[in-house]
Parts: sequence; C-alpha cells; structure tokens
Amino acid sequence: MLFSKKQKKLLKATIFFGFIIIVSLVILGIIAGCRSVDREKDISRKPLLQKLSLSNYPDFTDDLDYAGLESGIEQSLSYLKKIPPDRKFRLGNEKFSAAHMIRSFQHFLSFIKTKPSENKLRDFIKRHYSVYKSAGSVAEGKILVTGYYEPVLKGSLKKSKEYIFPVYSRPDDLVTINLSLFSSQFRGKKIVGRFADDTVLPYYDRKKINAGNMMGKRAKIIAWVNDRVDLFFLHIQGSGKIHLDSGDIINVHYHTTNGRPYRSIGRLLIKKGKIHKSEMSMQKIREYLHQHPEELDEILTYNPSYIFFKTEKIAPIGFLGVKLVPGRSIALDRSIFPLGAMAFIETEKPLIDDSSKIHAWTDCKRFVFNHDTGGAIKGPARIDMFWGNGTYAEIAAGHMQQGGKLFFLVLNKNETR
Repeated sequence: MLFSKKQKKLLKATIFFGFIIIVSLVILGIIAGCRSVDREKDISRKPLLQKLSLSNYPDFTDDLDYAGLESGIEQSLSYLKKIPPDRKFRLGNEKFSAAHMIRSFQHFLSFIKTKPSENKLRDFIKRHYSVYKSAGSVAEGKILVTGYYEPVLKGSLKKSKEYIFPVYSRPDDLVTINLSLFSSQFRGKKIVGRFADDTVLPYYDRKKINAGNMMGKRAKIIAWVNDRVDLFFLHIQGSGKIHLDSGDIINVHYHTTNGRPYRSIGRLLIKKGKIHKSEMSMQKIREYLHQHPEELDEILTYNPSYIFFKTEKIAPIGFLGVKLVPGRSIALDRSIFPLGAMAFIETEKPLIDDSSKIHAWTDCKRFVFNHDTGGAIKGPARIDMFWGNGTYAEIAAGHMQQGGKLFFLVLNKNETR
C-alpha cells in the first residue's frame, strides 16, 4: 500500500507519540507501584457483580408494559447477532458467550410474550436464570441513578442573526490512537488528539472551539441553532432532534469527543454557591444560565469536553448502535458491565402534576438494558436512565439523583435452549 506524504507523517507521529506515552506510563507505574498495589488488592477483594442465592433474588415486578420490554430485548438481540458468537461477557466470576446471551434473551422473550403474571414471572426467573447484583461504590455500596433524554432544538441549515451557534461534525484533523496496538498492557485505552507539525497534540478544548476561529474548514457544520445553552445540553445528552426553520427535522447523534475530560458545571455552581445542592437540577442550571448571560463563557467553558455529531435516519441511537428504548435503555460504564445485557433496577421516579411540577416520588422497578454509555458514567456506582423526549422525560432526566440497586440476569449455564 502506498502512503501519501501526510499519511506518512501521521503514521510516524502516531508511533512516536504512542511510544512516549507507553514509556511514560511504565515509568510512572514503577514509581507508583509501591503505593498502588495495596489499593488494587483492596478493590479486587470486592467483586463488582456478586452472584445471588435464590433466597436473595429481588422481588421482580415491572412498572411498565410488556411492549417496551420486548422492544428492549429485540434491540439487545440486534447488537448480539452482529458480533462473534464466541465473544465473552463477564458476570461476576463467570463468563458467557454471545451465543449464550442470545439464547438467554430468546428464552425470556418467548416467555413474556405469554403475558405472564408477576408470580409466574418470578417463578420463571428462579427456575431458569442466574442473578448478579452490582456491588455499587467501594466505600458505601451505593448506586446513584440519574437520567437523560432526547432534547429538541430549533435550528437552520444557514447561519443568520437568529441561528448563530454551530453543531459540528467530526473534524478532519482529529485522530484517535488505540494504545492497545502498542502494548496489551493498555487494552481498551485510547487517546484523542490532532496532527500538527509532525506530531500529535491534545485536541482543542471547549473554550478554544467556542472562540470560533479554531475549526475553520476542519469540520462541517450540520446545522446552526438559536440557543447556546440548548446546544450545551445537547452535548451533555449526546443526541437530539433539530427542528429546522424549513419544517424538516434532523436527528443528530454523538460521533466522537475532543478527548478532554468531562467536568460538571452543576458541581461548579454548587461550589460557587450559585445553586444550593438540595435544589440542583438541569432545570435549575438552565434557569441560572439564562438569568446570568454575562457568566456563560466562564461556566460553560469550565467543561473542556466537546462533542462532535453525525446525523442518523432513526433516533436516538445508543453506544451499541441500536435504538434506545425510553424507560428501558440505560447507560453504564462499558469497561465494567456487559454490553447489551438485561438488568433489573430498583430506584424512584417523579410524579408530576398538571403544571409539570414534581409533587412526589414513587417506586421505579423494571427490567432495563445496557444499551449506552456516557462520559460522566464511570464506575460500578453510576446508572443513567434514558427517558425519551417530551415534558415528562425532560423533568425526570433533569431531577433524578436517586439511590438505587442494579441486578443482571442471564440464563443458567446448564441450560442450552
């Protein structure tokens, strides 16, 4: 294969940069080894997923209808059927092949199509399924459940006095380096940057991108929107709809990130005393930002992470490339939990009145599916639930900061259905 001059420079810079990263990490590992080994042993003593005895199974009930449950299973199956059947999925101390995960879903789907009662469903699970509970946080064993939704923005394909904020596609100078290609020690690790002056540099942060002179011709503009705060929350949610002034609607979905770390502006506002912790919600953040436009630059650029989008015919799409199911799809840390797996969650959901105000919280117990991930969803103690779009979805996603429990289900190993 022949390489262009630019490709040769990129290849050379990538190899050199990867080598430097590896050497640096190895050196740091040697220096930090004495103080990190004990911590790693402490964490490893507590399995992130613990297999339960039958007597400790949760009380499997579901506050939604079977239609959404069937749709969630079908989306997981569409993902599993696209990957090698021998790919392994870890649950606790056991591994299951993709083929077994498919059988697990198919057996469950066949049963729920009979519309069983709750008692029959619980008995069915006890007879055929193993259940694993997430250990939650290392210190307290707790899980935080938040929510996300599909925002709707107003936009145009042309820049005007009203529509001035760009929704960018992936820049052509952005590169992603898979460090595992250099050493198996860095399996699953990657870095994002840009190629410049025969080397790879960190990609521009949000502040420089927002300045308006960094992107140039590097990235195509999908659309222009009329509200900077709405655009920021589109970045947080990862996907949404843009209603164009022409009457058309386009679906935009996360394509890649600039590789910068995610920092919460909600925590910043709490720290600065702008919003009390007990009142924190997405709606409260929006309210504050719209009331203090002079602080927008400082607050929004506190989060250096920036999202680049692509368009999709159907929406919203999760990390697995499947359509998210409102109330059934969740986002988890993909480095810990098995992708596409069926789970069961116990938490709370809001009840709203005719004026769209929350008047109470009630139990939320249902089967869910690991269809997505997120920059802020890290570790075994975080769950993000997808609520869909509309008024209730926005309220639920904006206010959820609830405790919860998470369980995973899989067909017993000795069953070959």
